[in-house]
Amino acid sequence: MDMLKNLFADQPELVRETTVAALAAAIAILTALLAHRLIFKLLRRVANSSTSTTDDLLVRRLARPSRYALIALALVLAAREIPALDEVWEKVAGFLMPALVGWIALSIMHAFIHAMTERADITVADNRLARRKRTRLAIFSRIGTALIIFVTVGLMLLSIPGVRDIGVTLMASAGLAGLAVGAAAQPALKSLIAGLQMAITEPISIDDVVVVDGEWGRIEDIKTTYVVVRTWDERRLVVPTSKFLEESFQNWTKQGAELLGSVLLYIDPVTDIAPIRAEFERQVADHPLFDGRVQHLQVTGTSVQAMELRLVMSARNAAEIWDLRVAIRETMMDWLRRTMPDAIERMRPPPAAVPGNEIGPKFT
Repeated sequence: MDMLKNLFADQPELVRETTVAALAAAIAILTALLAHRLIFKLLRRVANSSTSTTDDLLVRRLARPSRYALIALALVLAAREIPALDEVWEKVAGFLMPALVGWIALSIMHAFIHAMTERADITVADNRLARRKRTRLAIFSRIGTALIIFVTVGLMLLSIPGVRDIGVTLMASAGLAGLAVGAAAQPALKSLIAGLQMAITEPISIDDVVVVDGEWGRIEDIKTTYVVVRTWDERRLVVPTSKFLEESFQNWTKQGAELLGSVLLYIDPVTDIAPIRAEFERQVADHPLFDGRVQHLQVTGTSVQAMELRLVMSARNAAEIWDLRVAIRETMMDWLRRTMPDAIERMRPPPAAVPGNEIGPKFT
């Protein structure tokens, strides 16, 4: 720094100070960039030699914010020796330092949450614990992001003298300030509390199968204010978070992914049930989607015209139980047409009405 001052000693004072400050800042920035390049080249080599992916992700996420943090540190060191540079730095440090610290904190948090989310594999058959873990991580990530941004912006605003004076004035009338802030922040606080309640009570998790407002779908994403439900036909329902906390809905995978499904068949009431039951049990047992838990055929209704058979079966998850149901319905109807055509329900004329013996409900 002394060499720079001596180099421009014969220039006017203002020009000399400005030129020295600019050159000192440029040297500090170039030094910081060089140091950052060397440090992260070493860190990437260490991370690549590790079997874990967490350190690779952490190094990648910290690369950009740490670059600017090193530049800020170099400018701080240079400003100690150059008064003109020190004056400029004091004016911007109140904005830059909280922003850099908040950026680094966000990068570290997102890196660890992303690494933990990748470890929670929801592609396995029994993915209940993994889905719960991903749900909590998603909610806490958004809440943590909101808190870090809130604190960072608050610290940046406090560096403005006018804003700081306004804050002191508001603190003098704490009652009025509390009411004003509470009224203004009510939607944000409600969303924050709803997100915490969602993470603690867990009414839904990522990839849960739900029925909301008559729509069947899977939970695709959970935000602090809304939930995205992907329906079977690839539509997206955007549902307020409060709906899952204040209103009733169906969650087919709350305790586990296994589900029961049924198929209704209507046959002639005089048909022998034993061959149909044997064929149903054979088809279900041979089907690859059947999980081996539940299979039975029951007569659940009779009338003069038809007999209702309920074919119950089980599968590992909602998607497989749907495919199993439609497959069994098709193959059972095909088998009935080929081997027992007389069993298929046909319209019969109603019996003659007898006074005092009116026909009752269709099924009893």
